[in-house]
This record gives sequence, C-alpha cells and structure tokens, in this order.
Amino acid sequence: MSKAVLDINDKPSSGQLITLSFQHMFAMFGSTILVPQLVGLSPAIALLTSGIATIMFLLITQFKVPAYLGSSFAFIAPILIATGGVDQATGANINPGNAMIGAMAVGIVYGIVSLLIWKTGYKWLMRLLPPIVVAPVIIVIGLGLSGTAVGMAMNVNGEYSFLHFSAALVTLFSAIIFTVYFKNILSAMPILMGLIIGYIYSCIIGIVDFSAVKEASFFAMPEFLIPGVDYEINITLKILLAMVPIVIVTISEHIGHQLVLGKVVNRNYIKDPGLHRSIFADGLGTFVSALLGGPPKTTYGENIGVLAITRVYSVYVILGAAVIAIIVSFFGQAMALISTIPTAVLGGISILLFGIIASSGLRMLVENNVDFGNNRNMVIASVILVVGIGGAALRFSESFAIEGMALAAIIGVILNLVLPGRDTKEVDYDN
Repeated sequence: MSKAVLDINDKPSSGQLITLSFQHMFAMFGSTILVPQLVGLSPAIALLTSGIATIMFLLITQFKVPAYLGSSFAFIAPILIATGGVDQATGANINPGNAMIGAMAVGIVYGIVSLLIWKTGYKWLMRLLPPIVVAPVIIVIGLGLSGTAVGMAMNVNGEYSFLHFSAALVTLFSAIIFTVYFKNILSAMPILMGLIIGYIYSCIIGIVDFSAVKEASFFAMPEFLIPGVDYEINITLKILLAMVPIVIVTISEHIGHQLVLGKVVNRNYIKDPGLHRSIFADGLGTFVSALLGGPPKTTYGENIGVLAITRVYSVYVILGAAVIAIIVSFFGQAMALISTIPTAVLGGISILLFGIIASSGLRMLVENNVDFGNNRNMVIASVILVVGIGGAALRFSESFAIEGMALAAIIGVILNLVLPGRDTKEVDYDN
C-alpha cells in the first residue's frame, strides 16, 4: 500500500487545492456532459447538479469518502424510453419531465434501500443481486446502446457521411491511445482527451458550427427544469418501469465503487461510514439533480482512477472540484461551445464508452469466477442478454410496458430467486 501524499482529511495548500481540484473536474467532465448530450438534456444543469450532488455526498458520508458524483450512463436508454427520445431537429429531449420524474423515483428507491440496510444489514442485498444477475444486465446496457453509438458516428440526417465518420474514428482512436499508452494523469481522462482531439479535427475539416457560441452570453443561467413549473407532474407506470429497475445495476455499481475506493485509500467504507450512508447520499444526489433538471447521478470511476494515480485522497480536493463544476456551469459561452461538439465526435467516444460498459460486465463475471459449466448460470445469463439486447417488451397497454434492460433485470432477479442451486455463500465486506 503506497503512502498517501494527502490523506482523507489533510488540507492542501491554496495552490495545490486549485490545481488538484481542476484535475478532478477535468477527469469527470467528458462523461458528465456526454450523458445529457446523448439524451437531449442540458450539459450545464448536468455539471451544476454533479457539483451539488457531490457536496451533499461528502456531507452525508461525514467527509470520509472522497467520491465524485457525475452523470450515470446506466440511465441513457431508460431516459430515452421514458421520454420518447430526442427531437432530431433541435437535439432536445421530447419530454424531459418524464426523465425527471423517473429519476426522482430512483432516488426514493435508493433511500428505501439505504433504510433497509441501516436496519437489517447489507447481506440480503448481496443475495438479491449476485454477479450472475448484475453482470449480464451491465453487458445489456453497453451492447443495447451500440447501435445508437455507431449511428451517431456514421450518419448525418439518416445518411452515411464519410467525413463525419472520419471525425468519429479520430475521436475513438485518440481515446484508445490515451487509455492504453499513457500512464500518468492523462490516462485517467481518456474521454475528455478524445473529445478534445476529435473536436479539433472536426474544426479542421469544417463540420463545427460556432453560431451558438457567438449568440451566447458570457454568463448564463443553466436551463432548470422545475416540477410543476416547467413540466406537469404526471407519474405513470411507463416512467417507473422504464427507470426504477435499473437500480439493480446502479446500486451494485455503487457497492463496487465503494469497495475499490476503499482499497485505494485503505479504508473500509462498507463499515464506516457505512453502505447505508453512501447509498442514501447517492440517491439524494439523484433526487435533487432531478428536481433541478439534471440526469441521475453515480459515483465516478474516473475520479477513483485519479486518486489512485496521484495518491491525493483529500476530501477537500473533491469538494474543490464540485465547487469549480458549479461555477463553470454558469459560463454561457463555455456551455454553448460544448453544444457545438459534432454528433460524430460523440458517437466515436460512445463506441468506446458503451463497449467498456459491456466489457466491465464480462470482467465482473470473470473476477467472481462465475461457472458457466453450471446450467443455472448459463440460463440466467442467456435469458438476460437476449431479452435485454433483443428489446423484448411486456406490453399491457399503449402506455404501460416493461421493456429492454428493465425487463431483463427483473427477469434476472426472479430467475436467480426461483431456480434451484442458488449459491448461499455470503460475502463478508466488514473485514
């Protein structure tokens, strides 16, 4: 275990605080703004709410957990299903209020789960969500979006464009190079670097429209979405069934991040401050984000990577990154510049990102030694993959359906509970 340069509660100097905080802000920046770009929400609100959610997380976890909360990729497809997708003419979400209602419901479920963990412990959750259920659903999340990524990379207005596809490939290979060949801090932010290089290339070949930047104010209020003001509060089963089942994945992702982060900083976060606190903080961050118009939140692996590389674990640095994100979200021209990123560039980076999501599911299966010689495991994984990637839907009416990855996740949980031969061995994270 390498000795920390700055431990959890160590206060950096002013110069260190600014430099290190910007480093963390850049690490999460590309992914945090990419999610709203893909689902037609405001990048400025996503950035603002990521800072707010992170500050709330630090407060609730008693300034013991140096984690940053950014936009969750797991909810891209559910948001598109719940809202009807993105208007191709404007790039805006067709019915963003549905996404906010769904995200608030997700935050409430997080709160319920955290309360149950507080009262009964966490081991029931591990039995409900073993790797054989969670890993295939993660694979579905990645591969289910693969067609979207490739379409964004290759097509313009529904037609193939070699010029735009070249920008996607430049973006993709730039991100790959930073992921594989760089070993310093740049390796922790390949998404941002890929976006930057892809954007520069796009400017050179003339596919970037700067008119939005010229029209934007230097300072501008983010585009808030307030319930009851900017949209009607209409809670439907379609919204709930599209988004809430994804907590099967995101809570498992949260636990995984807490375990990895604990190893990096040499702490046991399952025990102190406790899984119930961190899950509640994650859920509250998502709920508050939705109240303001931002996408669901999750702890970020990119920032854990920065912690591991720099060995600077100070929560004050994470707090500084959150404050910087909030400030940057009010720079209108900066946000307008982000809106000029070509769809092809976003598609190129999405090819890598969605592939990494799917691969992380495969890695979970390998790391947990899931035996596919066992027919039970083979059946559960097979059904989840085909139902999820195939887009199966259980339709009860035009407005009431369970489909795609949500249906796959629910079926996976049910199969794991009812099929004989379930592994009863418990994993103890308290030690």
